[in-house]
Amino acid sequence: MALSLYALTAQAQTRTITGRVLSSDGGGLPGATVLEQGTTNGVSTNADGAFSLNVQPNATLVISSVGYTSQTVAVGAQTTVNVTLAVAATELNEAVVVGYGSQSKADLTGSVVQLSSRDVGNQPVQSFEQSIQGKAAGVFIESSSGKLGQGIRVRVRGVSSISGDTQPLYVVDGIPVLADNLSSTTAATNPIADINPNDIESISVLKDASASAIYGSRATNGVVLVTTKRGKAGATRFTLGYQTGRSEPTNKREFLNSQEYVTLLTEALVNSGRSATANATRLRTYAAGASDPLTYDTNWQNEAFQRAPFSQYDLNVAGGSEKTKFFISGQYTDQKGILVGNAYQRMSVRFNLDQQATDRLSFGINTAVSRSRNERLPNDNAFSTPMQIVALAPITPLIDPRTGLVSGSLDPATGLPNTTFPFYYNPLLNVIGGNYTTISYRVLGNVYAQFKFTPEFFFRSEVGADLINQTENQYLGRITARNSSPTNGFGYSAAQTNGRVIVNNYFGYRKTLNEVHALDFTLGTSYEEGRLTSSNVTGTQFASDAFKTLVNSSQITAGTSSSTGNVLVSYFARGSYAFANKYLVGASARLDGSSRFGANNRYGLFPAGSVGWVISEESFLKDNALLSLLKVRASLGKTGNQGFGNFISRALFSGDAGYVGIPGQRPSQLASPDLKWESTTQIDAGLEYGLFDGRISGEIDVYRKRTTGLALSQPVPGTSGFSTQFANVGSLENRGLEFVLTTRNLTGDFTWTTSFNAALNRNKILNLNGPDILGSNLSRAQEGQPLGVFVGPEYAGVDPANGDALYYVNAPKPDGSVDRSTTADINLATPVVVGNPNPKWTGGITNTLGYKGIDLSFTISGVFGNQIFDSGAQYYSTAFNNGPDNQTRDQLNRWQKPGDITDVPRAVYLSGNGTGLSSRFVRNGDYGRLRTVLLGYNLPSSLTKRAYLQSARIFVQGLNLLTFTKYKGWDPEVSTDYLTGTANQSQNNINQGIDFYTAPQPRTYTFGVNIGF
Repeated sequence: MALSLYALTAQAQTRTITGRVLSSDGGGLPGATVLEQGTTNGVSTNADGAFSLNVQPNATLVISSVGYTSQTVAVGAQTTVNVTLAVAATELNEAVVVGYGSQSKADLTGSVVQLSSRDVGNQPVQSFEQSIQGKAAGVFIESSSGKLGQGIRVRVRGVSSISGDTQPLYVVDGIPVLADNLSSTTAATNPIADINPNDIESISVLKDASASAIYGSRATNGVVLVTTKRGKAGATRFTLGYQTGRSEPTNKREFLNSQEYVTLLTEALVNSGRSATANATRLRTYAAGASDPLTYDTNWQNEAFQRAPFSQYDLNVAGGSEKTKFFISGQYTDQKGILVGNAYQRMSVRFNLDQQATDRLSFGINTAVSRSRNERLPNDNAFSTPMQIVALAPITPLIDPRTGLVSGSLDPATGLPNTTFPFYYNPLLNVIGGNYTTISYRVLGNVYAQFKFTPEFFFRSEVGADLINQTENQYLGRITARNSSPTNGFGYSAAQTNGRVIVNNYFGYRKTLNEVHALDFTLGTSYEEGRLTSSNVTGTQFASDAFKTLVNSSQITAGTSSSTGNVLVSYFARGSYAFANKYLVGASARLDGSSRFGANNRYGLFPAGSVGWVISEESFLKDNALLSLLKVRASLGKTGNQGFGNFISRALFSGDAGYVGIPGQRPSQLASPDLKWESTTQIDAGLEYGLFDGRISGEIDVYRKRTTGLALSQPVPGTSGFSTQFANVGSLENRGLEFVLTTRNLTGDFTWTTSFNAALNRNKILNLNGPDILGSNLSRAQEGQPLGVFVGPEYAGVDPANGDALYYVNAPKPDGSVDRSTTADINLATPVVVGNPNPKWTGGITNTLGYKGIDLSFTISGVFGNQIFDSGAQYYSTAFNNGPDNQTRDQLNRWQKPGDITDVPRAVYLSGNGTGLSSRFVRNGDYGRLRTVLLGYNLPSSLTKRAYLQSARIFVQGLNLLTFTKYKGWDPEVSTDYLTGTANQSQNNINQGIDFYTAPQPRTYTFGVNIGF
């Protein structure tokens, strides 16, 4: 009786506390622990982050979750407690995704960057790589231009190949995915843009050999592991998101207005000896016949850009039971480009399912289907690309008064497309009368089954597929005849199917013995087979512009088809051992057999080993108030690169040697049976530290990557019938230092966290086994220099006496010194190194602040120590010495009379004075950019419940808001597309950092809403 009364009294004294635990992005945090301090009384939050707990009077709650900073809350008189947990700066128990599994951060001995969904989601970009710019040390990410859907340059610890692929390997949910450029033009597209960034749960970038060697012959350029979101047990939750906004160019250049144009052009014409009558006739022609050349003042640059709206819709559903968990998502994004005629749309659907069939057997499926539509633009070097419109004279009207149409549409004398006015083709005619549409369908997914023999020992089998079906259709109507040649329309159609099948089978064992011996082993095999088929056809002579498909073409002028494939068979193993959480040892190896390489070197072994010591776990440092973490690690390993053509080792024949209708074949490639992978040996040493219970934490890494056996074209005797043959002959290296620092500046109601990273890398070609490999303009591969270094005449300014451009002779003298005298003849100037497109260091800083339901974050990224070759400047920054193109305003500082001190030569029409390719057009490429700013507000639950919602969040954000640079061009984040997406991979790698009428990055503003119900 007394016992019952006590129980009733205790029950009466307790009360129920309800609430929600939120992450810093405003979403509910499932699986968080809510514990009554000093007791074992506690619960875990459900899928929405909600909880209910009976506690004693005056109780204190301790709320925690892996990867987040715990909070202590005094209940007091409250019956509802809502808490937002900040992301922990350092969490040793955090699981880090690695190849074919995961490891705790405490046991990790490799160099790995892990980013979460907070770093990639809800940003107005086409591809997730753009979301992490400036957030990962040693990972250099560069968008080639502001055109939508263009290729993204990603470099992990520098460039390690000249003729091979330099992009990292992308692995989504354990399946290596296709990242091949399928563009029919030399402007590369980005297949990774097919992946919905909002589906991503985490990204791991494997940087050193110990982390990446398990991917063997494809790991030299780093490995990017993408894990997508999954369902959790609990009530089904719906999340709806919407964003809308607009984009504009980050920068516009200053070109001459009509008055300035006429003044400077007239001066150049007079200096060239042309008569006043001829000059007046020229100006009248440029001005559409107007007697006063100043009648019109057209800002052609503004006509190239457009108001660019953006909208995105997201819906996902997640939930399940302890046995069945699911995640379903859908997204539609519609974005206009900042250049007229450019647009990108993507629709994607994902379905992830995990089923626990029995206590031992589980299986699941991960499937994503997407459709993207890219309204593409001509390459940067095409007269029809919008950016080249800046070459037109400002005295030329937008609308030709003689026709009432856009200038260049029709010749008033003939009624046909104009072939002489304006003096160049008007790119707007392509926007009016042409289109180039790329549509891509992609299915990416895998199914898996996992069987546990014991709680520690399991077998997993995965079968995955990645299939891309892409079509490209182009039509150029009659109005474009001046540029496209055929007078009655031009059509082009291409279709490509790229597919890969992957089968992974592996065993895993993970066990801790006697609480001090932690073992983790993986052993398995992998099989991959890929095939690419393509075909294209070209036609002309269409009955009218209403017919745009090739079935209506009267004349088929060209057509080709091709098919190629490859197979990779692999065996891999990884093991790690940790003693007492202090002494760490790891090893991995992969044996790859590839159809791409010679019969004598079909297989390659790629091993790696690593060690680590958690010094802070030693008795003399354990529980130290100042030093909460001190860990050193080191690794050594070998990785490879097989990113070459499928048959580069084989003797090939082509069947295109027919003659007068009789079929024939010819040898097209010399066999290279000894050809093998390029191999990279990497040494890495790292230090991880934490101070003041993790309030300050970070990492320092130093590394050296040396690549040997570069696959380069080598000359062979002419008696062989060939001029070159691929062989493993060269070498290069990358050396670098990486630094990461995270500080939790403020905790409590007001939180403030700062994350800073910086990386230095020095690239150097050690051996080419032959002459320099020349690229475009001044770019080349040269021994003793970084890849793509700019080599050419060194500009010495202008001769004050006569206004001629001068160059340093730079010839070696007999005494070993260098002749620094000057010459006006560029051909007498010895080429020297005048610039380097590879940045010396890159970095970024992210600040995240929060106060109750309000959060603010912003990221600044920086690239320093590199140069850009402004290739278009030889036309628009030469004071009319190279033609009538409109000039940048700095050309008004030209030399005019003896004694003038300037770096702009005398204006002499078409004289070539100072137009030769030299260091004159090499610019400082340093920049710092306010990459992202995000301000959000999570509505309190008292308001959301009234609307029958679980959560609601509103936010505004900006992308590329500010750019700080000395670069004179449109944008320092640049690599012109026509030189970096060709079939010649060597040229793609060499021709970096070149600007040629390349569009700037967009500045984007968006407003968004996320609601959960």
